[in-house]
This record gives sequence, structure tokens and C-alpha cells, in this order.
Amino acid sequence: MTTPLTDEAPSLRRRIHASAAAALTGAAAVLALTGCSGLSFQDDICAGGEYPVITVGATGSACVKDGEKVPEGYTRYPEGKVPQKVDDEWDVYWRTHTVDKDGKIVDAPEAG
Repeated sequence: MTTPLTDEAPSLRRRIHASAAAALTGAAAVLALTGCSGLSFQDDICAGGEYPVITVGATGSACVKDGEKVPEGYTRYPEGKVPQKVDDEWDVYWRTHTVDKDGKIVDAPEAG
């Protein structure tokens, strides 16, 4: 037996569609806010107009304004091995490596 259509049927369909749309919008917002959307964000190592430098013989680093000289006790990272983003490949690498006074890449001394 079929139920006869009434004037309420179109109204009911609109409410169901509106509820479904609201649920999908809410789910999309939750995914975006919790980082499950597949997008990620990483902080830059230095601000715009700056370049990163590493402490000679240690794992410390700093940022220097473009056009300024490297401060004493620091050196530029070797070409092609400059960290750009926090936790990128080179940022992680330089946590256990450094540059010695001769400019050679060496294992970083253990923190004591």
C-alpha cells in the first residue's frame, strides 16, 4: 500500500535536504579544523627578508637580515642543504650535524 502524497511531502523533503547539507558542511569543517583534510602547515625557518645561519661547531641557528654579514661564530648552511621550514628534511638533519671551523659537515657534539 502506498502513502498518498500530501502538501507536507515537499516541505519534508526540503527539511531532509537542508539537514543533510548542514551535516555535510559540519563534517567538512571538522575535517579542516582537525588537520584531517590532507593539508598541513609548517612555519618558515626565517621570516621574509632573512636567511638562516648555523653555529660553527654546534647545532644552534639564527636568522640574519638579507644584506647583512653572517655574525661571528656562525656560518651559512652549505648550498642545497638549507632548512626552509620547521621540521623539513634539512631542519631535522642539522639537529645532529654541524659545520666545523674549516667548513666541513661533521656530526654535532653530544649535548652534555
